[in-house]
Amino acid sequence: MPGISRKAAIALAASASLALLTTACTGQSDSGAEDDASQETTINFWHAWSAPAEVKAVKSLIAGFEKAHPNIHVNVVGNMTDDKMNQGLRAGGDKAPDAISSFTTNNVGKFCSSGALVDLNPFFEKSDIDPEKTFPKAMNEYTQYEGNRCSVPLLGDAYGLYYNKTAFEKAGIKSPPKTWSEFEADAKKLTIAQGDSYKQLGFMPNYHGWESTTEHIFAQFSPTYFDSSGKSNVAKDPAFEKGFTLQKKLVDELGGYQKLEKYRATLGDEWGPKHPFHTGQVAMQLDGEWRLGMALDAKTDFEIGVAPLPVPDDQADQYGKGYITGTIAGIAATSKKQNAAWELVKYMTTDTDAVVGFSNAIHNVPSTLAALKSPKLEYDPRFKTFLEIAANPNSTTAPASVNGGVYLHTIQLFGYEYESGKAKDLKKGLEDTAKQIDTDIAQAQ
Repeated sequence: MPGISRKAAIALAASASLALLTTACTGQSDSGAEDDASQETTINFWHAWSAPAEVKAVKSLIAGFEKAHPNIHVNVVGNMTDDKMNQGLRAGGDKAPDAISSFTTNNVGKFCSSGALVDLNPFFEKSDIDPEKTFPKAMNEYTQYEGNRCSVPLLGDAYGLYYNKTAFEKAGIKSPPKTWSEFEADAKKLTIAQGDSYKQLGFMPNYHGWESTTEHIFAQFSPTYFDSSGKSNVAKDPAFEKGFTLQKKLVDELGGYQKLEKYRATLGDEWGPKHPFHTGQVAMQLDGEWRLGMALDAKTDFEIGVAPLPVPDDQADQYGKGYITGTIAGIAATSKKQNAAWELVKYMTTDTDAVVGFSNAIHNVPSTLAALKSPKLEYDPRFKTFLEIAANPNSTTAPASVNGGVYLHTIQLFGYEYESGKAKDLKKGLEDTAKQIDTDIAQAQ
């Protein structure tokens, strides 16, 4: 869906988008939480959605809250980038946000460590809500940093596998691959050469191939990014070596880096109707739940299949898991109306009907365990795959870091070097990557 396109634009900019927060010690977790939420008041809510349908959905969500809390009025400000939110969070004042919603889960570590958003644990406790029983495991993890729960999930994104059923039938493939060895075989069967290019490519493995990033692929290996002391685990956890090895093998077997890049340059835009999965130029696509709606809107001339991404052969019993991320909400430390802001945040993120209604409106994955099972959910039957991935306890996410998503960007940069053949020593590359990650984190603390 259009609103999710923000992920592509934001991912690599995450390290810069909250740079100001490293010095924005704006308050303690309980500062300002003395207002009486039962009194008549107005709070400011800033969010990043901008597409007309999404803005309409946010207005509906807020209308539901105001109906349930007639004494709390919400001034909604949309299309706010993280940079603008940063400035508002630091400045405070009557026009600054009391509550915010950000697309950038990679910045949770910065939000929490800087004090820009308050720790919500005390609010959950006084409301008698247990986050671990309320939210899916991965979502519960990416909304906190070192015990500080400064954010809460507000809908989510789950990554799975889209496949061209017509192409599968022509290739004699009866079902989507469940293991990486099956995926490798299918990708080769589905690849049809045309001169020095392709009539059809089974899968675009290159890291620039839209959502085929290191974190999305490696999630299927259940990696541990940091050890217990907070040091990078990239060179120690075998999951990373296996992930890089798998991807490089796919690159080599499907034609080699240069040939694949040349073909990629001829393909359509990720967010337009000419996306290569829509046109049949790529038979399998790693992507999020929003791709289904986009593919249907593009009126493909083949039946679309949806399944979880494959897992390593030695983890076949964990088939069904995937990478999880999403939107977050939080309360500004500078706000003098934190109790009222909590009522809004609590409603948007824990009220089952509110979460389900918002999910139905913008076609994202619900962010509570109850909402994931709600009979009020409206979706294409294929969308259920993403609901199941979100609820799967084996699904993973990228952990919060004090400097945001810098460590993910560092891993991705090495991925570009390795897939292209510029970096040939995987072991040394992983060791150097780990050192760089540790250095960057030390400098940010």
